[in-house]
Amino acid sequence: MTVSGIGGESVYEQRFLALAMEMDKLMRSTADAKVTTLTGENATKPNVRKALDEAAKSAAAGDTLIVTLIGHGNFDGVDYKVNIPGSDVTAIELGEWMDKVPAQKQAVINTTSSSGGSIDALKRDNRVVVSATKAGSERLATQFPRFWVEALRNPEADADKNEQISVLEAFRYADRKVVDFYESQKRLATEHAMLEDTGKGSGVRAPSPDNGHGLLAGQTTLVRFGSLQQAAKSPEKQALLKKREELESKIEKLKFEKASYDVAEYRKLLSVLLVELAKLQEEIDK
Repeated sequence: MTVSGIGGESVYEQRFLALAMEMDKLMRSTADAKVTTLTGENATKPNVRKALDEAAKSAAAGDTLIVTLIGHGNFDGVDYKVNIPGSDVTAIELGEWMDKVPAQKQAVINTTSSSGGSIDALKRDNRVVVSATKAGSERLATQFPRFWVEALRNPEADADKNEQISVLEAFRYADRKVVDFYESQKRLATEHAMLEDTGKGSGVRAPSPDNGHGLLAGQTTLVRFGSLQQAAKSPEKQALLKKREELESKIEKLKFEKASYDVAEYRKLLSVLLVELAKLQEEIDK
């Protein structure tokens, strides 16, 4: 689900709408995805809740729920709210509605201003929370959303070259682009993206095994492209793609825990998984 909030000015209204519609197009490119996009007068609190209530009824444990917020947000020191027509939605409310969805893997991509103020209310086990800002006090309009959308359509964001973009890959791509933007403009950065996927912390700027963040984000796929996108359109191959994602998750977990193995054991385990992945890919390519 993508929610595009109030712009306040025509330039922001047009920008938010364009980004939301681009997100809609990109997410629909994943053949097995159910997509809901709320923009303009439709992006209301009742409609957000209704969409998540419907997801709670139809989603299965093996599904992935992804909620993206685009627009302006505000934080009063206690509550974060995304600015939409009518009553705003608080992070607490959004988290409570998402908690009812049985999808075991979830992600909230909050690209709004002050989005850092939403992390504590949204975090939980098996949920990735991405925010465009490190705190609720970073209140200016953000550049992060346009680079986030760019990541979903740019193969350069696919760091491991497996023809799909994970939340972790999109985060790293968008964050790098934001940093480059402010440096090229010779401006003081007014936003610092954060990622939290342990359910316990307040987010980090650079997810890695050293700080314990990034494993779930790396296992959460956003979009597929190339030959993998074509394979996803085949009902016969969707089961194989599911097995591939599970296998890649095992590989990511092993890499994440590399420091806990001796070198020989790590290489042996990784080799077994990579051979299995190669054989599975042959089946998908047929």
